Amino acid sequence: MDYKGSSVYDNADFFYNYLLRRNRADSPNNIIEKPVIYDLMGDVLGKKVLDLGCGDARFGYELLEQGCNFYEGVEGSSNMVKAAKELLNTSKSEIHHATMESWNYPKENYDLVISRLAIHYLQDLEPIFDSIRSALIPNGQFIFSVQHPVLTSSMKSATTSERKSDWIVDNYFEMGKRMEPWIGESVVKYHRTFEEYFQSLKHVGFKIEDIRECKPNPQFFNSEGEYKRRMRIPLFLVFKCIK
Repeated sequence: MDYKGSSVYDNADFFYNYLLRRNRADSPNNIIEKPVIYDLMGDVLGKKVLDLGCGDARFGYELLEQGCNFYEGVEGSSNMVKAAKELLNTSKSEIHHATMESWNYPKENYDLVISRLAIHYLQDLEPIFDSIRSALIPNGQFIFSVQHPVLTSSMKSATTSERKSDWIVDNYFEMGKRMEPWIGESVVKYHRTFEEYFQSLKHVGFKIEDIRECKPNPQFFNSEGEYKRRMRIPLFLVFKCIK
């Protein structure tokens, strides 16, 4: 079975195994991608935040602890929504069970829109980017991460093994659907070039303020071998955009 979007997280075994991997202290999300997100995001004190593809909302919990005024999450997986609502038992948050494509975006409502490693599941980007822009207040920020295009163009190298030793980049300029074996399942993602992300953001009117490829920082690694391995290929691509 090929899973699209967030549907894979409603597979009970996958959901359990994913959370074990995602929430370990040394996961690439935590030691490579998240520090960059925080660096670009800056102070969230008093801000209203929308998190698209919020998962179990652990990130939202952190933002509320840092003084975020209100946190909203949009998530398509019922398992993730349940976990998020159990975690965020506060009047300063709200979790919506919806996909990014189907959710009704309010106009000029958020200081900051975040999406971490979810947008590469979308088939059509520009309508979502346009909706996000309209949901931001003037000069509001949109920060999102995706799987790096080098990875989404090297699916031939993907296996169910947790440790790959080589990545073969192929068909880089042929954008579209890719199948990735992941934690024992087959998941649909969409490959786009670096240029395509940039042009889509520009076309809907965003100003691209910063772009990061998440170069690993040795201070976050306990293993020199793992640090050297992660220096071989970029895993993440992050954009910071201004309305």
